[in-house]
Amino acid sequence: MRKKWFFLGITIFLTMLSPAFSKERPEGHVKDVVLKVVDGDTLMIEHNGRRESIRLIGIDAPESRANRKARKDAERNGENLRTVISLGKEATKYMKSLVKPGDRIRIELDTRIRDQYGRLLGYVYLSDGRMLNEEIVKAGYASIYTVPPNVKYQDRVLRAYREARENNRGLWAKY
Repeated sequence: MRKKWFFLGITIFLTMLSPAFSKERPEGHVKDVVLKVVDGDTLMIEHNGRRESIRLIGIDAPESRANRKARKDAERNGENLRTVISLGKEATKYMKSLVKPGDRIRIELDTRIRDQYGRLLGYVYLSDGRMLNEEIVKAGYASIYTVPPNVKYQDRVLRAYREARENNRGLWAKY
């Protein structure tokens, strides 16, 4: 009888540790507050009472600072580093036009909750219900960047990307 209760207790404990019970894996949306716009695809937010960095799923904006990724992007696209950084600053400026410190947002997490740098990965919704990830791509300030298993809205973001490219919006007007 003791073994039965012991295993039942262990099972309940392990279930509570599973992602379904984690505070970082909400059933729906969570209300958070923007603390800072980091760049064209990353925000600093207050999430569950903690300061967190959140990387927007499904998009990739140019880097706004000289770093390894900016150099790699410049080389891959045949651009000079200054051009990539300039485009990144434009993307950051556009992000700042959509969201400001103190704004309340809702985030939706997907299958993978964090990236290799410890940042949250999420879809961010503005107070008016628009998805920030989609809005940045639709305006032409980011490309699509799909990393499985976080693919819930990849078709939606792809449509926004195609629309921006076809209409020469944002950064695409420069190419």
